[in-house]
Amino acid sequence: MGTSGIVFLSSGLFLGWSLGANDAANIFGTAVSTRMVKFKTAAVVCSIFIMLGAVISGVGAAYTLGSLGAINAIGGAFVTTFAAAFTVYSMIKCGLPVSVSQAVVGAIIGWNWFTDSVTDVNSIVRIASTWVACPLLAATFAAVLYIVFKKLLGSVKIHLLRRDACTRLAMILTGAFGAYSLGANNMANVVGVFVPVAPFSEFSFGGLHFSAVQQLFFVGSVATAVGVFTYSYKVMGTVGKGLMPLSPFAAWVVVLAQSMVLFVFASEGLEYFLASHNLPVIPLVPVSSTQAVVGAVIGIGVCKGAAKNIKWSVVLRIMCGWVITPVIAAGICFFSLFFMQNVFNQQVYVPKNYTISEKVFNRIVDQGFSAGKLSTLKGEKFGSGIEFIRAVERRLGKLTGAQQQKMLDIAENVRLSVDADKIETLDNRLFSADELAQIKELTGQRFNYRWELQAALAKTGTNWEYRPATILNKQYNKMLSQKLTVIENAFIVRATDKKRTSACGCTER
Repeated sequence: MGTSGIVFLSSGLFLGWSLGANDAANIFGTAVSTRMVKFKTAAVVCSIFIMLGAVISGVGAAYTLGSLGAINAIGGAFVTTFAAAFTVYSMIKCGLPVSVSQAVVGAIIGWNWFTDSVTDVNSIVRIASTWVACPLLAATFAAVLYIVFKKLLGSVKIHLLRRDACTRLAMILTGAFGAYSLGANNMANVVGVFVPVAPFSEFSFGGLHFSAVQQLFFVGSVATAVGVFTYSYKVMGTVGKGLMPLSPFAAWVVVLAQSMVLFVFASEGLEYFLASHNLPVIPLVPVSSTQAVVGAVIGIGVCKGAAKNIKWSVVLRIMCGWVITPVIAAGICFFSLFFMQNVFNQQVYVPKNYTISEKVFNRIVDQGFSAGKLSTLKGEKFGSGIEFIRAVERRLGKLTGAQQQKMLDIAENVRLSVDADKIETLDNRLFSADELAQIKELTGQRFNYRWELQAALAKTGTNWEYRPATILNKQYNKMLSQKLTVIENAFIVRATDKKRTSACGCTER
């Protein structure tokens, strides 16, 4: 990656800095404000474990590129990430703890508007619903934990000094776990979109191997650590004591309740356990640690009968910040994309084409859609997802979000060429030796649609076929989808590769 690529990467580092400045308050805000843990100690522990989480466990999320996976040009990735980072920074200047994920979601919606891409309304509603459920669940957890642990401590006689020491240690340990989770779960959203152009080379040191992606995540985590040290103290004050005065014990309960909420909404192991025992499952949806902490503080206040001590004016300010954050991010992203494209002449997105060829028409009919109503669209080409979906809905009526996405996946024209050299670049930690051998069987073949490639792979082995859509098969299908995405991205024919474009642009398979 050249100088321009490094400049583009700077927006990811800005978002990483914003993440550290904002989300460190969720982890150690209550501990610092109650003076149980010094700010410098909290910053050091938080920074170290954010880095460990990013390098050790964050790389796996890079394959999905977090929420930024739909953005297909580095210029657009730069603008989208910058819009989210600038929005979070502006809120931090106001001392308001906001959700980085809310800012990212808003920025992506802005990118969709500008590029005329389809936004899955159902997914947005589902995500937005967690912005309500998360603080309510955190408040419930905090209230229950506060009552239970208070009774346990009341039944055990512990010297006050020893109790304070135990509480301080518990805060540090819980904070370290929270920081590790923050680095593991959020770093892909910070720099994951830049993985394809990581400006690093793999190397080994002291018997340890460091991939280019791990180095990229480390750089992102360093930016986050800088944010923790340089600007997190003000937000820590808002979360820790701006809402309500907390005792050291209550402050620890808040952090523990927040960690439990994140675990409930993010644990695939818990989902599998509940499903295997025929129990109701909780949807795995990314939630905001900021909202969880605020909800937990309010839950403690209500449980103690001290709701009147809660500074509701501050709560209202924070909630207003939650509402306007995605709106501001979307607006900044939309107008910034305009300037980036028209003033600075940078490519912010790669146009997508949708064609209803004979193959696509037959595939759509096989998926259960009406052949008669769609027959008039045979041979039609569309320059954007919105244009394509509107044309289909004029024939079929309103489609659900899932139906829209299925249509888009089938009709999107993507030139793919299985290149032997690119097979060698596939991550052997993600693909088994047998899977790599199966991929090699397709060497030299060309495809015009993603589903054609998957169908060809399925002929080499049943391991490339999706299993029935049940909770127990969800993890398997998710991993398969991840692998297929990596393969498609590796073999896609870029417009700049004239030789391969010429080879792939002749006929359909």
